[in-house]
Amino acid sequence: MSTSATPPQVESEYTKSMLDQKLEKSSAGKWGGGIFALMLVAGIAYIATHLGNDLKLVHSASVFPFALLGVALFIALGFEFVNGFHDTANAVATVIYTHSLEPHVAVVYSGIMNFIGVLLSTGTVAYSIVNLLPVELILKVSSGSGFAMVFALLIAAILWNLATWWRGLPASSSHTMIGSVLGVGFAYSLMQGHGGLSGIDMAQVKKVFTALLVSPVVGFVLAGLLFFVFKLVARDPRLYKAPEGTEPPPFYIRCLLILTCGGVSYFHGSNDGQKGMGLIMLILVGTVPTAYALNHTVSAREVQTFAAVSTQVAGALSNYETDSTPIGDPDAELNNFLTTKKYEPQVITALQQRVVDIRNEASSYGSLGNVPASMQANVRNQMYETSATLALLAKTPDAPAMSANDTAIVGNYRKFLDKSTKFIPTWVKVAVALALGLGTMIGWKRIVVTVGEKIGKTHLTYAQGASAEITAMITIGLADGFGLPVSTTHVLSSGVAGTMAANKSGLQMSTIRNIAMAWVFTLPAAALLSAGLFYVFNMIAK
Repeated sequence: MSTSATPPQVESEYTKSMLDQKLEKSSAGKWGGGIFALMLVAGIAYIATHLGNDLKLVHSASVFPFALLGVALFIALGFEFVNGFHDTANAVATVIYTHSLEPHVAVVYSGIMNFIGVLLSTGTVAYSIVNLLPVELILKVSSGSGFAMVFALLIAAILWNLATWWRGLPASSSHTMIGSVLGVGFAYSLMQGHGGLSGIDMAQVKKVFTALLVSPVVGFVLAGLLFFVFKLVARDPRLYKAPEGTEPPPFYIRCLLILTCGGVSYFHGSNDGQKGMGLIMLILVGTVPTAYALNHTVSAREVQTFAAVSTQVAGALSNYETDSTPIGDPDAELNNFLTTKKYEPQVITALQQRVVDIRNEASSYGSLGNVPASMQANVRNQMYETSATLALLAKTPDAPAMSANDTAIVGNYRKFLDKSTKFIPTWVKVAVALALGLGTMIGWKRIVVTVGEKIGKTHLTYAQGASAEITAMITIGLADGFGLPVSTTHVLSSGVAGTMAANKSGLQMSTIRNIAMAWVFTLPAAALLSAGLFYVFNMIAK
C-alpha cells in the first residue's frame, strides 16, 4: 500500500486503542443507550397508538392489506435505519475526532437533534423526491405496479447503502434514493411503450441534480475559505494542531464544535430525514387509502374556502379556453398531457371540468374526513392529477401564458390540493426519526473513522473540524429552506477535504478516489438495480 493511502502510525494506534478503549470503558455509553432506549419505547407506544386509531377507519375482511402494510413499513424504515449508518454518522465525526464529545454522548446528542429536525420538517423535500416519479405511476399506487415501484426502489436503496457502508465509504443516501426513483421511472416508461424519459419530470430532475452536484463543491470551497478566515481572526495556535492525547479543545472552540454538530444533525433530520417520508406515505395510500388517501385534518371551513377558490380557478381557466365543448373523459385527456408533455387546447377544457367536479364533491361531503371510504382514493387521485397538470401547464411553452392575477389564483388553489394529498402524519415523522437514530447508534463507527482519519493525511484539527461543520450546517440549512435534497455525506466529507487542502495537510488519494467513485457510480448503480427489481416485481404482481 502506498504512503499516500496510509494514515500516519499515530492515527492507526489511536483508532485501534484510544477510541476503542474509550468506548469499552465509557459509562456514557450505558446511560446514552438508556436515554435512547426510553425514547424508543415512548416513540413505539406513540406510533402504535396513532397508527391503531387510524386503522380503525379501515374495514376489511382480509388481513392482506395489513400484512402488506407491515412488510412495506418495515422495509421503508429499514432504509432510514441504514441511512443512519451513513449520513447521521458524518455529523458526529468532527466532535469525536477533536475530543469535543465522548463518542456515545455525541451519537445520542446527534440522535436527539435529528429527532427534532425530523419532527419540525415541512415535508417539502419528501415530495420533491416523490415528484420525480411518473404521475401515472403514483396514481396507480394501490395496484400491483404501485407496490412493485415502492418495494423496488426501497430495496435497491438499502442494498447499495449497505454495500458502501460495509466498505466504509461515505456514499450519499440522497444519490441512492434518487437513483432508485429514476430507475423505476425509466423502467416504467419503457414498459409502457413510452420514451425512456417521457414520464419523468425532467425539470424537477434538473433542479434536484443541480443541488446534489453543486453542494459538494460548495462544501469544499466554503470550508477551505472558512478555514483561512479562522487563521486570520483566531490566533490561538492550539486550533491548528492535532489534538494531544484525548484532551478536549479550548472551551470556546469546543462550544462551537458542539453547537455546529447539533446544527448539522438538526438540518440533516430536517432535510435528509424526509427522503423516506414521501415513500412511506405512498405505502400508506396504497395499502390503506381509507385512512391516508386524504388529509382528514382539513376542516369544513377550509373546504368552504376551497370551494370559493375553485370557482375563481374555473373562471380563470375559461379566459384561456378556445373550445368549450365538454370533454367526455377528463381523466384520459389529463393523463395524456402528463405523459406526453404535449399541450392540446382541450387540456384547458378538461382541467376546468375537473376543477368543478372536485369542488362539487368536496362541497357535498363537507370535509375530507366525510368522503366515503370507497371514494377516498378516487378523490385523492383527482386532486393529485389536477395539481400536477397545473404545475406542468405553467412549464409548457405551447400552453397559454396566464396573467399574474390568474397565476396567483391557481397557485393558491394548488396549495389546498397539495395540503389535502401531500401531508405527513406526526407518527410517520417519529418513526423515521427513531429509525435514523437507531441506525446511527449501531452503525456510526465505520463512517466516522473514514471522515475523521482517512480523508486527510493528518489528524483533524479543531479549526478544520469547526470549518467543515459550519459549512455543512449552512449548506444543508439553505437547501432545506428551498426544499432541495442534498447529501449530508458529500457536503461534510468535501468540507473536511477542503480544510485539508487549505491547510496543505495533504489528502489520502485512495480514500478520495474511493469516495469519488462511490459518488459517480451510486446514482447509475441504484437506478439499474431498482429498474431490474421493478421489472421482476411487476411481473410477479401481475
